[in-house]
Amino acid sequence: MKLYDRIKKGFKTVSNILYILKLMFRISPMLVIGEILEHMMSVMPSKIISVIGLKFVIDEVQNDGDPVKIIIGIALMIGILVMGEISTSLFFELFVHREREKIDLGIQSMFYKKASELDMKKYDDPSYYADFILSIENSSDSIKYTLGIVKGWIEEVISFITISAVMLSIDPVCLLIVIAFVTVFIPLGKYTGKLQIKRREEITEKHRKGDYFARVFYLPEYAGEIRTSGIYPLLRKRFNESADEVISSQKKFMKKLDLLFFFQDFTIQCIGFVLVLGLYIGYQTLVTGNMSAGDFVATFNGSVQIGSGILYLTVYSLRSFTERSEMIEKCKKFLNEKTEIKDGSHVAKSGAPETIKIKDISFSYDGNEKESIDGISLEIKPYEKIALVGYNGAGKTTLTNLLLRLYDVKEGSIEIGGKDIREETVLSHRARFSAVFQDFCIFGATLGENVALSKNYDEERVMAALKKAGFKKNLPNGAKTMLLREFSDDGLMLSGGEQQKLAIARVFYKQCPYIILDEPSANLDPVSEYELNKAISEGCQDKTVIFISHRLSTTRHADKIFMLQNGKIIESGSHDELMKLNGKYAYMFSLQAEKYTV
Repeated sequence: MKLYDRIKKGFKTVSNILYILKLMFRISPMLVIGEILEHMMSVMPSKIISVIGLKFVIDEVQNDGDPVKIIIGIALMIGILVMGEISTSLFFELFVHREREKIDLGIQSMFYKKASELDMKKYDDPSYYADFILSIENSSDSIKYTLGIVKGWIEEVISFITISAVMLSIDPVCLLIVIAFVTVFIPLGKYTGKLQIKRREEITEKHRKGDYFARVFYLPEYAGEIRTSGIYPLLRKRFNESADEVISSQKKFMKKLDLLFFFQDFTIQCIGFVLVLGLYIGYQTLVTGNMSAGDFVATFNGSVQIGSGILYLTVYSLRSFTERSEMIEKCKKFLNEKTEIKDGSHVAKSGAPETIKIKDISFSYDGNEKESIDGISLEIKPYEKIALVGYNGAGKTTLTNLLLRLYDVKEGSIEIGGKDIREETVLSHRARFSAVFQDFCIFGATLGENVALSKNYDEERVMAALKKAGFKKNLPNGAKTMLLREFSDDGLMLSGGEQQKLAIARVFYKQCPYIILDEPSANLDPVSEYELNKAISEGCQDKTVIFISHRLSTTRHADKIFMLQNGKIIESGSHDELMKLNGKYAYMFSLQAEKYTV
């Protein structure tokens, strides 16, 4: 079973390495081929010259060879080395840097495209999300590192075959001595490699803790808290403790690793090559005369290169391939991930609002035994303004997420205009909605692009939408004003309320029949809240609007209010009807009544 597992793991490693090489080849085939050939040209000549070239020169000198021939030989060797360096420099300056950027961008584009298609439920899985982030952050390193290992492996194979052939032609016993000594210490090399992997795993885990405490010192969301509280000494203490743990772990492993490396190198290099091999080839050169001085140098230099080559091929590269394979496996899994939210066969029309029917739907998030939505049924008529209210965790946002098909219902159905939304293509269905989420985002782009959420926008419509949303900030360049300072030192910074008004302007800009507003007035003052309610009432008369809000002044003018609790609708009706019912809604409203003018 162990043998089978090793073979299976070996095939998996090879498959993953070929997978990443295939991705690279698809984006820039010339880079993959060129880097391998360039590496051969830059490394192989010096190795071969150190064996065959020196043998030629020494033998010629020892045998009183033609000086011109020797000079030409030396000049040729120098020329080959110089040309190799020049070609390498030119190759990197004129080609490699550009093509590596191209590959990095190509791979990142694949990841970003996949991320944009990823089901929302994947973001709810902490382990999957951690692997997803790790894959994106390490994809470029995986590419470069993998190509480097492949280049080194090919180089060592060619070097081993070439130099072994030379040593066999001189004295097969020398090659046997080298292979025997190196082979004996392969198990030690594998053990050392496993110990290094264990060290990296332990250090990475401890670094993660230190990185967190280091990160809070420069993230803006922590800046105010750190400066206005006494938490700095605690954070500093935790950071120092994590740093001490890293250093302690390094010391623990490095003592053993240093001893292993010394023992391995001392035994192979000093005892194997210098003593045993040195005595043998010295005897063959000085006593029997079976070897020339050139043979001596070629054999000795070749033995060192073959020894390091065997260790690389059998221990170091395989270990590196295995390590990198695990990271590539994460990338491969992510890029090959299939979405569960599937396209229907019909393209939804984005015209006038139609009736929305939610029929006995149920839904629970993965890992939760409790239903987040538990048998909800309701009907929303065209042009209605409805409100979803309830305590945190009641299922309000989940319901709108199901309506947008960010998740699919597990039971029941949602219909628009009599057609199940799962029968529509995902993009055409979502295009019918404009949604402002509670955790909306402002992007490092122009104001117009932020409102339109597109690089193409109508400037007049953008400004009109901002005006409807109550956005009154002075704009130096109108809709072309750059927001944030990610890409411009002069980028406009907005307050929380201004950002929310910008987000609300998106619903006025987009031409669609349905609007979802999740806590639309959360960051607004009472005056702005009143103006927003008025703007929505006047500006969205031709749309169906769904509100989610804890501030009941926003929802009291809705045509119909649905009170949710534990994933169920427990009350429904107009504001006046629910107040007369004197139930949960009336209780919530009474707690906030002193803030509103009824």
